[in-house]
Amino acid sequence: MALKKVMIVGASALQVPIIQKAKELGYEVGVVDFNPNAVGIKYADWFHNVSTIDANGVCKATEEFEASGITTVATDMPMRAIAYTCDKLGLIGISEETALNATDKARMIKKFEEFNVPHSRYSVVENKKIEEIKENIIYPCICKPVDNSGSRGVIIANNDSELHSGIEYSYENSRSGTVIVEELLIGREISVEAFAVNGSFYVIQITDKITTGAPHFVEMGHSQPSEAIATMYQEIYDITAKAMLAVGIQNGPAHVEMMLTESGPKLIEIGARLGGDFITTDLVPLSTGIDILAATIRLACGDKVDIEPKFNRASAIRYMKTGIGKIKSITGLEEASEINGVYRVSMQKNIGDMAEEICDSIDRVGYVIAQGESIEEASSICEKALKKIAVKVE
Repeated sequence: MALKKVMIVGASALQVPIIQKAKELGYEVGVVDFNPNAVGIKYADWFHNVSTIDANGVCKATEEFEASGITTVATDMPMRAIAYTCDKLGLIGISEETALNATDKARMIKKFEEFNVPHSRYSVVENKKIEEIKENIIYPCICKPVDNSGSRGVIIANNDSELHSGIEYSYENSRSGTVIVEELLIGREISVEAFAVNGSFYVIQITDKITTGAPHFVEMGHSQPSEAIATMYQEIYDITAKAMLAVGIQNGPAHVEMMLTESGPKLIEIGARLGGDFITTDLVPLSTGIDILAATIRLACGDKVDIEPKFNRASAIRYMKTGIGKIKSITGLEEASEINGVYRVSMQKNIGDMAEEICDSIDRVGYVIAQGESIEEASSICEKALKKIAVKVE
């Protein structure tokens, strides 16, 4: 019997875990990427050189490869190409409308409004026409491009002057030239990893976040399970399911970001994909034993999925904080790796690279992932490991 084939959209370091997982599960793996030297290509059986956002090109490659399913991890805009391909080839996945709802923040929040999903007050700015929305603005507020991710183009505004410069900054990071300005939500920020199978919704895990705070709110740490599980699980589940229904996710994963405010949970945004920042590739399996990558691949290919928890532990990731300048030396990685409970230590920048101010996720230098029996233990192990690592800059 011939092996089933799965197409993975993207072959960067972020997609390597899902490419390797598909191979481990026994699938024949094809990948598409604009970069002919992408690191994930060597792990796949088949490669086609096409942009991950070229819907027609991705569809033609998938048809040529004769894939039974198509998926990706940790990237938003390629979801439009995946949805187009699923529609054209009759594969399991999200529709083109759902892909647009989940990758355009203006469409998304309007869907939240339509389905009574709690969300922030907002205004949409097209072509920098700020005067049209000023009367609806309450400071402080957040400016975002409607069609980017990884905190790119996200900035806080505290007054009219900062609103003008903030919209300009977001506009520069927007593909469409549209910016959304939202009320700044105050509370505990969490993310929810969820999964849909034929319209039934499941919460896989809830994650607490640590960010840089204002002005860019870049994520610098995650811990699972969230401390909110004990008291707010049902509310979080209900809003997550309603948000998935609002944007139209009937099959596959969802990464949901929300703020637990004094007036209850409010949606920030939802992605029709697996979460990034090693949340689904590492933290979920370490805290629950659920192989969410395997479930995503199997569902896309029409195979049976297993999303039952195997155990109840804790996991955490912490990103390194360094000075600004050219990296001259990195020491202590081996010592950090040897600490009991450390799962991985990795650098995202190396000697000779520039350590910049952290304005978005690509500015982060490196990270530590750990597993423990409690959130406190997993987080403590990460912090202990980070103290062993010295990154010198000049």
